[in-house]
Amino acid sequence: MKLGVIGLPNVGKSTLFNAITRAGAQVANYPFCTIEPNVGVVAVPDERLNKLAALYDSKKVTPAVIEFVDIAGLVKGASKGEGLGNKFLSHIREVDAIVHVVRCFNDPNVTHVENTVDPVRDMETINLELIYADIETAQRAVEKAKTAAKSGEKSAQNELALLEGLYEHLAKGNPARNYIYNEEEREIITNLFLLTDKPVIYAANISENDLSKNENELSLVNAVNKRADAEKAEVLVICAKVEEELSIMDEADRDVFLTEYGIKESGLNRLIKKCYWLLGLISFLTAGEKETRAWTITKGTKAPQAAGKIHTDFLKGFIRAEIVPYEILLECGNYNNAKEKGKVKSEGKDYEVKDGDVILFRFNV
Repeated sequence: MKLGVIGLPNVGKSTLFNAITRAGAQVANYPFCTIEPNVGVVAVPDERLNKLAALYDSKKVTPAVIEFVDIAGLVKGASKGEGLGNKFLSHIREVDAIVHVVRCFNDPNVTHVENTVDPVRDMETINLELIYADIETAQRAVEKAKTAAKSGEKSAQNELALLEGLYEHLAKGNPARNYIYNEEEREIITNLFLLTDKPVIYAANISENDLSKNENELSLVNAVNKRADAEKAEVLVICAKVEEELSIMDEADRDVFLTEYGIKESGLNRLIKKCYWLLGLISFLTAGEKETRAWTITKGTKAPQAAGKIHTDFLKGFIRAEIVPYEILLECGNYNNAKEKGKVKSEGKDYEVKDGDVILFRFNV
């Protein structure tokens, strides 16, 4: 899973990304890697892994991972080539979802490109650039569809009507993800790779002083929530500065720090979990003496395709999947006990893997 972190200058985007990459450097048993200066890979928090590893006395624990891309170069006019322009937009096309950092704090020592703090205005600035780029994409698609529709084929005419509707929708300043279409039309829209069709999480970046306050007391956050609801987007309240401080602490100090602020879980962990939910992702688990590992799949994935995530041979030679839910395995104490109690189910190719399934795949090649 690849997430693009975007935002205007001085909203806290770089601070949050620094926190993300430093946290990645501290991931146990997973080598942090910076693929490029602006890409970082971090582990998906999953408390089940260590407990499962203890059960199997595993030598290695490998979490699922998530890739964050710090997308720079956004200014007004990006859709027309200003700033990094097309390079910036191409980076967004490559991500699965967008984390849009918006400034929800006042600090006279941190200037704003517009000289005032207004998160809704900032949201609109970026969204309009993405919409402008999508309008150009939709316009090209409409022109192509018009040529195809001259054949008189019903399917071509239906596609043209769909694309013309999309163009009008975008021209009114609406993101593509709000455009209504049916399952049959989904492939046509998906193949356009529209920027505003991607799921969005607005990271409302607040000050340290606001961490102890109820969200309802924060007028800037309320404004972001209202605008996000209208867009069918998600909001996560986070303090990038605190996340950066947490990222350089050891686990014991981090726990004390979180307790002092009255925070149950770091913002980074909440962000990753929310992204998982937003994209419809789950994790199944494999365990043994060599390794306990989490594997990321989308909800609804069938057992053979899940097996293929481990190795293509598992998919080609799939026979069956022996499955026990994580909670039940822990209750039973070990796999053999679970099997004796009839808690291990043998499932075939039509089984949809569930989050937390501990799976042993049987295959033959």
